[in-house]
Amino acid sequence: MEYVNLGRSGLKVSPLCLGTMNFGPFTSEEDSFAIMDRALEAGVNFFDSANVYGQSAGRGATETIVGNWFAQGGGRREKTVLATKLYGGMTDWPNDSLLSALNIRKACDASLKRLRTDYIDIYQAHHVDRGTPWEEFWEAMDVLRQQGKIVYVGSSNFAGWHLAKAQEAARRRNSVGLVSEQSHYNLLNRAVELEVLPAAEDYGIGVIPWSPLGGGLLGGILRKMDKGRSSSERMLGELDKHRDKIEAYEKLCDELGADPAHVALAWLLKQRAVAAPIIGPRTMEQFEGSLPALEVTLDEAALARLDEIFPGHRTAPEDYAW
Repeated sequence: MEYVNLGRSGLKVSPLCLGTMNFGPFTSEEDSFAIMDRALEAGVNFFDSANVYGQSAGRGATETIVGNWFAQGGGRREKTVLATKLYGGMTDWPNDSLLSALNIRKACDASLKRLRTDYIDIYQAHHVDRGTPWEEFWEAMDVLRQQGKIVYVGSSNFAGWHLAKAQEAARRRNSVGLVSEQSHYNLLNRAVELEVLPAAEDYGIGVIPWSPLGGGLLGGILRKMDKGRSSSERMLGELDKHRDKIEAYEKLCDELGADPAHVALAWLLKQRAVAAPIIGPRTMEQFEGSLPALEVTLDEAALARLDEIFPGHRTAPEDYAW
């Protein structure tokens, strides 16, 4: 495993990040443990979670599973770069959501308890809170750092100008600022290339793409359907919108002799500012199936062909003005 720095930080992370969102609602605790153990064995040291993850198992269930896994010892916590998020409401009470100083303090303590650890490596804002001043946000995060409860701060779903506002507010306080940004980014959804990626690159923020396989559309969906695999109505509807592109994409993957899912991940790793796409397996087979992506090499001809199939964006404003 060749590790990469997360943004401008000195933190070394694996080029694939293990997303844990399925742990609890779709993956049993036992199977989740096995996947996390296998991840460390394979050298994947970067795990991502959120306080609201759990869905049908209840909010907080995913962090609890990760915490129970850490509690087994064996160096599991020490080897893991742990990222989790706050923003969404854990209850309907007014101060149990968003990014107020009060909720940041309460949410962090609650996550630490569920995760059964003394500190969080990367504490991320799951969304922008337009009602909380940046000064309040950074003061609360700086207090957590001073207390040793968090090490780095990250963001998720920020626009480029949000990254700029956050970093300039941090600079005024002589704070480190954001080291990472989780964005929705894949071959089918390249909007972040307009301003998020340039801003992240300029500020030295490592981008962690979520949904790298476009909800499954980039994972060889046509091949799987030919083999009798069923798909949801939502997936079929999305496929109808992009069928021509997906057909051309899977044909190119055949020519490259590579699995479509591996090509999608390998392409992301070639993009500016990207540190580690998030893979969110439900099963061990899905986890194992992601690892070969690190061995796929895309030459300039392949990258150019992918741009033809899935047109991207030039940096703003050149994308829409001279």
